[in-house]
Amino acid sequence: MIDVRNVNRNRWGIIYSPKIGAIRPMKRWKEIREYLVSKGVEYDFIESENYGSAERLARMFADNGYEIVVVVGGDGVLQDALNGIMSSPRRANVSLGIIPNGFSNDFARYWGMPSNDYKSAIDCIIAKRVRKVDVGCCKYNVEQGEVRRYFLNILNAGLSAHIVELADKKKPMFPKLVYPLIGLFHMLFRRQNFHMRFTLNCQVIDKKFMMLCIGNSSGYGLTPSAVPYNGWLDVSAIRMSKFFGMLEGLLMLAHRRILNYELVTPFRTQEIVIESLGGAVVVIDGRPFKPSFPMTVTVEPEILNFIIPSKLKK
Repeated sequence: MIDVRNVNRNRWGIIYSPKIGAIRPMKRWKEIREYLVSKGVEYDFIESENYGSAERLARMFADNGYEIVVVVGGDGVLQDALNGIMSSPRRANVSLGIIPNGFSNDFARYWGMPSNDYKSAIDCIIAKRVRKVDVGCCKYNVEQGEVRRYFLNILNAGLSAHIVELADKKKPMFPKLVYPLIGLFHMLFRRQNFHMRFTLNCQVIDKKFMMLCIGNSSGYGLTPSAVPYNGWLDVSAIRMSKFFGMLEGLLMLAHRRILNYELVTPFRTQEIVIESLGGAVVVIDGRPFKPSFPMTVTVEPEILNFIIPSKLKK
């Protein structure tokens, strides 16, 4: 009797997530497919239908013996696939790769993967240079027991999360143009403080903040010093400023210098316990997130096999 898990070991399990606002969403996949064929790659392909489906599909691939699971998408679907792999008993045998195809490709960009060069991304996966990377983990309790949600980039609470949630609901046709405009408007005119209470490094912080950002990686510039391989989380607690101070903060954010902003309090920790976020919206790697509190956010060092480029462009 043939063990299907052995048959699938050398095949890629590919999860394709069409880009938001794409006029011809399958055109990109046809180009990718042609290049895969030219390289002699054996694979099985499934298109994700909606939020959450990538998690189920990644778990299915992992459980059925695939040792390479590839996401064609952005940070949100990458996080979904991560959670699917992390829930599998075979997670130690699975390597996660990405072909950037989303509006936000921050984790791929961190490793020097260009968002418009699928051929280079495929070549990276063929070379299979695997690095064990850290993963952030949110833990909280519901009636059924403990829930764990993993992330690679960042957990945002407050204004930045509200902007992501608002843009996600609208799903505009031209996200690269519309998303920044939505963000700029809310940053300047819809500012709000939230009474947050959390504990880290034996400190109890009980103050009002405009946003709280917990990064396993650079997190779109909000936790620019965070790296996914040092066993630490970077935290940026940002207070609300006056109008012109916000412009200064946006400029620093654009230049990845937000930690120099006078209204940012930075921390580095391995664990943060959040008791309350004052009703702030929460987003995790670009996905809406509705945990219960208290919630503990930790880092799990070098637990994920991630495929990175042979030559880093950093």
